[in-house]
Amino acid sequence: MFLLFSAPCRSVLTVACEQTEVLLFDPVSSKHIKTLSEAHEDCVNNIRFLDNRLFATCSDDTTIALWDLRKLNTKVCTLHGHTSWVKNIEYDTNTRLLVTSGFDGNVIIWDTNRCTEDGCPHKKFFHTRFLMRMRLTPDCSKMLISTSSGYLLILHDLDLNKSLEVGSYPVLRARRTTSSSDITSSGSLGPRSVGLPCHQNDSGLLSEKHISRSSQREGGSPRNSLEVLTPEVPGERDRGNCITSLQLHPKGWATLLRCSSNTDDQEWTCVYEFQEGAPVRPISPRCSLRLTHCIEEANVGRGYIKELCFSPDGRMISSPHGFGIRLLGFDAQCSELIDCLPKEASPLKEIRSLYSHNDVVLTTKFSPTHCQIASGCLSGRVSLYQPKF
Repeated sequence: MFLLFSAPCRSVLTVACEQTEVLLFDPVSSKHIKTLSEAHEDCVNNIRFLDNRLFATCSDDTTIALWDLRKLNTKVCTLHGHTSWVKNIEYDTNTRLLVTSGFDGNVIIWDTNRCTEDGCPHKKFFHTRFLMRMRLTPDCSKMLISTSSGYLLILHDLDLNKSLEVGSYPVLRARRTTSSSDITSSGSLGPRSVGLPCHQNDSGLLSEKHISRSSQREGGSPRNSLEVLTPEVPGERDRGNCITSLQLHPKGWATLLRCSSNTDDQEWTCVYEFQEGAPVRPISPRCSLRLTHCIEEANVGRGYIKELCFSPDGRMISSPHGFGIRLLGFDAQCSELIDCLPKEASPLKEIRSLYSHNDVVLTTKFSPTHCQIASGCLSGRVSLYQPKF
């Protein structure tokens, strides 16, 4: 199940279901508006509004569908291009390009400016093995990709109009966030080297020979510079982990990850601050993320992905927690992240817990317009809360 509130000027709660349905609700009255009973031929995984009326859905049937709120009886069009389950949809409002990712490891760009009943022109933008989630920062200057083998890929100075082919993209010197070792020269990444993008040399590492010198720009990084990180996860420094959920701070200050251990016996919610700028010394490995806050989660519903989120102002996090959700803050006063950045990683503060389900909660979302939170559980029930503090 996936939940999404539409654009502020027309608030609609849309629910992507594990079956083939998409449900629409009025979040204020909790009234059920519409059911798209056969939106896809398999599980519906994600929803993204392109504007106030047009939205896209993606599915395990390998397709993406475009819908118009004014005419929900038929799809605007169906997009074909992925070869496996499609899990994520992002949208660049500046270029009107739709960006999707799936378990085939592909990130595909769709030109909605030239959309017809037969679909949209599309191209493969990027490929990596074990792809889990893909997000764009609010200003679309970066793309983040998480993998099931614990790697986080960051494409800096993003240019969606330029496809990344073998040997054409620059690789920034990257490192694990807890170590100063340079993975581009270490010769081995240990047990999780399988998580790197598919364009590798024989040692399994990204080769700096693949850097496109012509794409270097004076005084800055080249477009679509690729950085590879294995983010620090508390208690997991010596074991592998899977990044199952990936979200971004609404102001682009940080990324929010839900991580599970490779044995699936621990889960963590972690916040990483973006550290902008090039390394202090050219020979130093780059590291764009720093762990600032974290908290261990209830290990309920093993094997299921739990989608968490930031509040619209970025001061709180809503996280699935067993049969309910927890509201978390950077401090007890729900201060801005930039006002309470610790020198070392600190625990997230539990502000309040809300429980109203009889099954494991898998997803949660804040309303962009009201003091309201939605949550959805494994059995398909959706709850709406108006918390009081």
